[in-house]
Amino acid sequence: MNKEFNKGLLLAGFGSFWWGFFGVIYFKYITYIGHIELVVHRCLWTTLTLVITTSLFSKWNVFFEIIKIKKYLVYLFFSGFLIFINWAVWIYAIATNRIIDASFGYFIMPILSVLLGNIFFKEQLNKKRIFSIILVVISILYLILVSFKSLPWVGLIVAISWGFYNLLRKKINVDTDIGLLIESLYILPFALITFYLIFINGNNDFQLSNPPMMLLIFLAGPMTVIPLFLYVRGVELCGLGATGMIFYITPTLQFLLGFFYYDEPFSIIKLVSFIFIWIAVIIYLNDLYETN
Repeated sequence: MNKEFNKGLLLAGFGSFWWGFFGVIYFKYITYIGHIELVVHRCLWTTLTLVITTSLFSKWNVFFEIIKIKKYLVYLFFSGFLIFINWAVWIYAIATNRIIDASFGYFIMPILSVLLGNIFFKEQLNKKRIFSIILVVISILYLILVSFKSLPWVGLIVAISWGFYNLLRKKINVDTDIGLLIESLYILPFALITFYLIFINGNNDFQLSNPPMMLLIFLAGPMTVIPLFLYVRGVELCGLGATGMIFYITPTLQFLLGFFYYDEPFSIIKLVSFIFIWIAVIIYLNDLYETN
């Protein structure tokens, strides 16, 4: 393996570790301000962070080229809506002790993307990928039939919103960071209005009189952007196959934190459904290894 490939593995691995470990711990800690305000701040400070990185990397020319194309703006509007849903539901899961349920969504994300790729882009499915998809469906149907209340709906929404988000982004193929900046700018007016409503009702925790709290909340932006940059750069250096395997560091850490550190409940019923998912993941990873 060459140095660039190894560097890519390291960056993608650290990005996945960051989001699965540091991301969970940070957002879990700060949820005491309320998950609605936290979602608002994540939108606000992610936008500011991306404005800063776009300036640092001199990519405003890319930004202005993209916004000239109406098709791109339409797609990014809808993908912006999906990423907002994804962020909001994931933070809700973290705030309400559903980290394990959120990890369920991350485990099935790549397999769902394979299915959507087949439906919308006619990408070929081999036997192993078909079997992985069937196992995911069995896992979900099992929960619906045996114990509907055990269905990790937050994980499903996280996975579905991310799957369709990737689908829209794949159709236009714009720079990841610039695309996210435009999406964030679409979300920004709604975030500002919500923040104003929180502020006038005296429920905001972001106050000039409390600089440490301001800094802690501002970190929601870098905590979102940094792992994204690391993972995307890893993909650029060593490809989707290798980084697709490394991605599973994220849900594995989320699951372990939820179960061992935050002591979330994990019933036998959920264990059975997760076993189906883990078998599907193993088959999918084996296929990735063989085809890359």
